Amino acid sequence: MEHIELAGVHSGDSACVIPPISIPAKHIDTITEYTKRIAIELGVVGLMNIQYAIANDTVYILEANPRASRTVPLVSKVCNISMAHIATQIMLGKTMAELDLRHRTIPHFGVKEAVFPFNMFPEVDPLLGPEMRSTGEVLGLADSFGLSFFKAQEATQQALPEKGGVLITVAAPDQGGITEAVRQFKDLGFKIWATEGTRGTLAKQGLDTQRINKLHEGRPHIVDAIKNGKIQLVVNTPSGKLSQHDDSYIRKAAIQHKIPYITTVAAALAAARGIAARKTAEQTVKSLQEYHADIR
Repeated sequence: MEHIELAGVHSGDSACVIPPISIPAKHIDTITEYTKRIAIELGVVGLMNIQYAIANDTVYILEANPRASRTVPLVSKVCNISMAHIATQIMLGKTMAELDLRHRTIPHFGVKEAVFPFNMFPEVDPLLGPEMRSTGEVLGLADSFGLSFFKAQEATQQALPEKGGVLITVAAPDQGGITEAVRQFKDLGFKIWATEGTRGTLAKQGLDTQRINKLHEGRPHIVDAIKNGKIQLVVNTPSGKLSQHDDSYIRKAAIQHKIPYITTVAAALAAARGIAARKTAEQTVKSLQEYHADIR
């Protein structure tokens, strides 16, 4: 499974997609080879969980655990492979050849999304990091990544909006990366609200946005706009401890008023793709068995 958030976010809190959507084939081959070599060297019989990171065109191993992970049921459901049953058979002495295990093409996409309890803890800042904070997981299945991501968000009861206003206020290191997401949101017909620093960066890229005040800049400000129903989606990456002003109130206000919020650039891009897919895709319902029938 490919994590949507970058390394540094706990794997239990990161959205994931299977099959991967942006990992080059050469890196997939490397990951496959590394996994095989590690399993043989460690003498693993059964399931094993390995986390990889890719940086500067190089594959790195973060950790290898000779055990099942919480994603096993999700991978089993998406790929129609009963991984726990197969692992048990192997531990009891059967060989992989006897179980007819082989590579198959998965024509659909499954997105795992974490469920968080922040609505029950209004004073907690809902930032993602190395400490796991989620209390559950959901799965979205569809024939495209975008639609499966949209479905997953819907299942967390944080459904992405199809119209309205999007607040963009991101830390300086993220301002360059957020441009493509903003462009997609504008193409989808959303009104873009941006704080001064972010707005200036977007203007240099030819993206016109509506300026909005932060809390310390006077009224009307971000919280007013959220309360008044002008904002349907919040994209806010943390400014960090070195910032003069705390921006956690933005994320807390979104939770309080049940507005979907995003705290990473990668998730913002995925959200834009999800909304685009939802607005253009034919609305059909498929059973799990129908998805599995297309696997070859």
